[in-house]
Amino acid sequence: MIRLLHTADWQIGKCYGQFEPDEAALLAEARFNTVERIAALALERQVDLVVVAGDVFDAQGVSDKTIHRLFHAMRGYAGPWLLIPGNHDAGLAESVWTRAARLTAIPDNVHVCLNAEPLLLEALGVAILPAPLTQRHTYNDLTEWFAGADTPAGMLRIGLAHGSVLGILAEEIDSANPIAAGRAEQARLDYLALGDWHGTKQVDARTWYSGTPETDRFKANDSGQTLLVELAGPGESAVVTSITTGQYLWQSLSMTLQVASDIDQVLLQLAEFGQTDVVKLVLSGQADLAGYRRLQASIAQAQGRARCLQADLSALRLEPTDEDIDAIQADGYLGEVIAELRAGQDGADADIVRDALALLAGILDERRAEATS
Repeated sequence: MIRLLHTADWQIGKCYGQFEPDEAALLAEARFNTVERIAALALERQVDLVVVAGDVFDAQGVSDKTIHRLFHAMRGYAGPWLLIPGNHDAGLAESVWTRAARLTAIPDNVHVCLNAEPLLLEALGVAILPAPLTQRHTYNDLTEWFAGADTPAGMLRIGLAHGSVLGILAEEIDSANPIAAGRAEQARLDYLALGDWHGTKQVDARTWYSGTPETDRFKANDSGQTLLVELAGPGESAVVTSITTGQYLWQSLSMTLQVASDIDQVLLQLAEFGQTDVVKLVLSGQADLAGYRRLQASIAQAQGRARCLQADLSALRLEPTDEDIDAIQADGYLGEVIAELRAGQDGADADIVRDALALLAGILDERRAEATS
């Protein structure tokens, strides 16, 4: 029985430019923490090896410090690690991998497969068949050589590749780095460990995408996991178990507001977010002044609790009620200004107009309160 962990798409050095700098730094740090958890998991489950199916790094130009930190994070597991380059960290003539070698950062138990040739782990009875990417995009199937590769009788044949299985994933990513459907069976593989798709996905009985072990986008693709693979022997069925390793839960919440009770529902959901949540909130529809102020206050509080919360209110129209207008005593010229702002929400500067309307209403409300106190 051979037990291994299958992981991929660590994307170490990812920048998260869509977030505030302090939030981006924490999300980037989480990727190192997740590698440490994978090493601890390998030790805990007493696996025989760990395979990493490409995109270990997010870019060729990561810093030397990042390279050293990554391999240090892997030191919790002293067994063999098998890595291949993916499209983000392709094995170019000069690459992050050649730099890591010059830095002597790669521990002895970490094998970076830069060539398309079998790697025999004789003590384990395992033959690794790697398909490393040597450029960012290829249009030939780099796993094709697996079928003709001779390996010693009785050894498990484990393929390691990074790309898109044709006909399985979305069409827009099927053109580059293709992998033929049915490759595991055709090449007599006991297991084919894939990377590139960031969610956990079973392709066939012997072929899986592990997905990224730390979620990195607002997409419901079953990410944030590592796969435990158990192989009883050559030709036997693979038993695959998904294990959660991600630190943060990315969630996308979209709602169209029509009535006051809709705002109540948003506030309830905002109140549930905590320090492990990364949230994208998109609101459309309409809200009166009181409801809009409640939303603003609740969003601000939730941003303090959640790890990250991005709120997009660009499609939300601010519609003061007659009671709102009466309460702030906006008659005459001010009434005309508010009417113009209400109408201006349909233009290109809708965000600015809506904020100006809310700000003006707030100022008038405060002055009215002062005048009556």
